[in-house]
Amino acid sequence: MIKNIRYYIFLRDILTLALTTFGGPQAHLAHFHKVLVDKRKYLSAEELLELNSLCQILPGPASTQTLTAIGFKIGGPNLAYITLLVWITPAVSLMTAAAVIMSSIQTKNLSLEFTRFIQPIAVGFVSYGAYAISLKTVSSKTGIALMVSAAVVSYFIQTPFIYPIILLIAGMVTALKYKKQPKDIASKKIVISWSNFLLWVGVLVFAAVLGGVTKALPVKLFENFYRNGSLVFGGGQVLAPLLYTEFVVDDGGDNAGGKAAAFKTRLKRKYSPKPYHHPISHDEFLSGYAFAQALPGPVFSFASYMGALSSRDYGIGGVILGAFMSAMGIFLPGTFLIFFVIRFWSTLKKYRAVRASLEGITAASAGLVSASAIILFQPLENTVLNFLTTIITFCLLAFTKIPTPFIILAGLVLGLLLK
Repeated sequence: MIKNIRYYIFLRDILTLALTTFGGPQAHLAHFHKVLVDKRKYLSAEELLELNSLCQILPGPASTQTLTAIGFKIGGPNLAYITLLVWITPAVSLMTAAAVIMSSIQTKNLSLEFTRFIQPIAVGFVSYGAYAISLKTVSSKTGIALMVSAAVVSYFIQTPFIYPIILLIAGMVTALKYKKQPKDIASKKIVISWSNFLLWVGVLVFAAVLGGVTKALPVKLFENFYRNGSLVFGGGQVLAPLLYTEFVVDDGGDNAGGKAAAFKTRLKRKYSPKPYHHPISHDEFLSGYAFAQALPGPVFSFASYMGALSSRDYGIGGVILGAFMSAMGIFLPGTFLIFFVIRFWSTLKKYRAVRASLEGITAASAGLVSASAIILFQPLENTVLNFLTTIITFCLLAFTKIPTPFIILAGLVLGLLLK
């Protein structure tokens, strides 16, 4: 009975966090410390930071993995899975609703001009993400070189498969500097339970085969996001260029009007450049990404928005199913992997090469985010207003404590006033 009461209070705390934590993984960690460490004392500050560091080196959403790992420590896998659902449900629901509204606007041929500031604001968010990551993690000449190299390579080779390759190579480069790490002799032999790793691989293979055989859109969406969720290091900022490459249609045209006209023509012809989803425009992508930044909870909820828009040809039921399958696809691989690694992490982290590789992984992640900011800005009109909006957004995030929802709200209000 005591455990049940404790679990109920823990899940209530997770729901509170899901409704009140804005600002991405760095800000999330401060909220987690305040509620889970200071207030409830579920774990110590050192344990929280250690879990978060572990999640940072695994693919997937770090904040979500940290919470599910805490749930795992408190009540095992069952509580961990419930923790995952409680944490992601509010943001996923709101992003699905945003996709329904966006789709309705497009269907009724209504103007998206009121979102004109949202798109450069989103680029400002990504730019600040790159700045924040690099400021906190890149402190050596090797790190700077890896960050710049990762940015250049990912800019010129815009394919999802290049990202894990870049991160792997960067980690291997700094692993060679292991002698600079303090010695910490591993006293125990690593004992690995492979069940969760096999589960992760098994779901990936099964989803790929099932999607190939059935051609069912929900299965294809699940497979796509599960694959992306297995590749993404560095949080929602790194997820953005991955999804942009795979889901956004090239609207064509030299200006916003030309892009909109080309996009509407493709919609009328029911044309899709990818056989398993409805085309998503650049404007829709940036607007959704900005909304995800403005909402509490995990930024990875952006996947449900993308899945919902990809399924809009199938009615409201298809939209909801597409959002659900996409959300499960993006969040499950990171959950399986954290359950796999957490069992032997305390022994593994004693090896200096493992600790040294983190420098390269984080530096390359900063480079990927930097390149994504340029990639996302390029399709926008080269106007002074767009440049100023992006720069002002960056400065507000870097030099003030204005919450991101207020920045988004201000952008929407300005868009409506100047429509």
